[in-house]
Amino acid sequence: MDPTVAALAKAAGLDKALAEFPADIEAAAAQALGHAEAVRYPTDPAAEPWPPMKAETAL
Repeated sequence: MDPTVAALAKAAGLDKALAEFPADIEAAAAQALGHAEAVRYPTDPAAEPWPPMKAETAL
């Protein structure tokens, strides 16, 4: 197993899953890394991906 994947799994608190299901951890990491290009980063750092949240004025 890639040491980086193992370190990330341990940092995420997946010690038990890493010990019992290492192949599943590797498969999940490979799938996540294979879809990394699908993540779109905002070009304008001030832009929000959704409208700002506001408190309800009337209940």
